[in-house]
Amino acid sequence: MLTIEQINRYSRQLMADKVGLEGQMKIRAAKILVIGAGGLGCPVLQYLAGAGIGTIGIVDFDTIAIHNLHRQVLYTTADIGKKKVAVAAERLQAINPDCNLLGFDMKLEEEQANDLIGQFDLVIDGSDNFRTRYLVNDACKALGKPLVYGSILNFEGQVAVFNYKGSNSLRHLFPEPPDPGDVPGCSENGVLGIVPGMIGTMMCDIALKIVLENEVPVNTLLIADFDRYQFQKISY
Repeated sequence: MLTIEQINRYSRQLMADKVGLEGQMKIRAAKILVIGAGGLGCPVLQYLAGAGIGTIGIVDFDTIAIHNLHRQVLYTTADIGKKKVAVAAERLQAINPDCNLLGFDMKLEEEQANDLIGQFDLVIDGSDNFRTRYLVNDACKALGKPLVYGSILNFEGQVAVFNYKGSNSLRHLFPEPPDPGDVPGCSENGVLGIVPGMIGTMMCDIALKIVLENEVPVNTLLIADFDRYQFQKISY
């Protein structure tokens, strides 16, 4: 059951007809692994903690740089040079002391992926490179773990969920990773600060739908263009 303090903390969420006390208990019991504590990971992590996810794992090996700050709003100027995992865990604990935060200051490699992912109910991938995306996808597929996927560039973003109750995986949509040189990243083409915030929030929403066992948009890629404010769904 929930304490009085927890009831007060989650009161507005508890009022939602698709959450309620039963749903909040599911949220409290959930274990979610977030790959990357950068542009996508920051909003994902903040809203997971705010919702009351019981255990949140954070995987990142990077340090905070000044060019991160316009979009990675979990961090401040005083954090430049510090490890993202350590700062993120500290901030999230301040947001919600109920959460059990597990930091993994590491670059995820193939030999570690299955053991790490196997400890969690679902994975949210906010990484910024194709090697990690496909590594995480393949491990989730092998372990039967749902994977929430997002990507951003410039004014655009994409969101999908893979391997949920037998739904398709990343390789159904993109069978093989592209040559890294053929696909520009944020370091080459930039990104508007709000874009990872919008996409990250959508990713968190899908994760909560999975936890709550509400309707989940499977086998669908959502493409959001925040320049022209156009949204497109592609079935695959």
